[in-house]
Amino acid sequence: MFGFLIKKAFFDTWDNFIPAILVNLGFIAVLAIPMLLPQALAGVSPIFGVIAFALGVLALFIYAGGAMGVAKTIVNYQAPEWQTFTGALVAYLPVTITLGVLVALHAALLLVAVPVYSAMDNVAGLVAIAVLFWLSVIWWLSIQYVIPVRTRLADQIVPVFKKAFILSLDNTVFTAALAAGALVITGISFFTAFLIPGITGLAVWYQAALKLRIYKYDYLEENPGASRKRVPWDALLYEERDRVGKRTLRGMIFPWKE
Repeated sequence: MFGFLIKKAFFDTWDNFIPAILVNLGFIAVLAIPMLLPQALAGVSPIFGVIAFALGVLALFIYAGGAMGVAKTIVNYQAPEWQTFTGALVAYLPVTITLGVLVALHAALLLVAVPVYSAMDNVAGLVAIAVLFWLSVIWWLSIQYVIPVRTRLADQIVPVFKKAFILSLDNTVFTAALAAGALVITGISFFTAFLIPGITGLAVWYQAALKLRIYKYDYLEENPGASRKRVPWDALLYEERDRVGKRTLRGMIFPWKE
């Protein structure tokens, strides 16, 4: 299943290369806010720099909501439009803003707690740091699902976060692999100045992952006695494999020669 996820995410992004580039260009523009504006305003007042950075980071989460809406359309084999982006950006605002605020609070907690516990220099401090570390790992792995879950499984903030944590804890190996794939995509994007695959490629990765994972839960719901460890992925993903089709590198670059 994971191998097909890689293939689907790659070709879904490739087949929508121009829309992906356009969304990524917008993200690069928004990324400039927390990267450049705080330094410019810090000369006026340090507090202005902090506020500009916080608002810039929040803008990135809001923009990610629009990108996720485009990714959902792409993963569903539909052509994205401008309204796809703007509609998703507005519709997902409560969740994206909440996520951005919680991420900021978590980062602030780590900045305060880690030095304090480290300075304790005893067993209690080490235990506290270990607990904080593993809770942070669970947090970061789980929030991968938050915006995708908002697009497919829930509308309200609390159910969205609840389902995101359930998915993470119920699919631990898959979730860890998903995070590793996201790191690879981010690394590749870094060398292309986030032009490709960029935020769109990352959003497609998560959208495709959730869409394919939902097939598992649909199957288990229809077959209550089925084993959770023996999901017939070949049968469940038959239509998806057929839609993606057989692809080659030659056909990807020179489709008219296929």
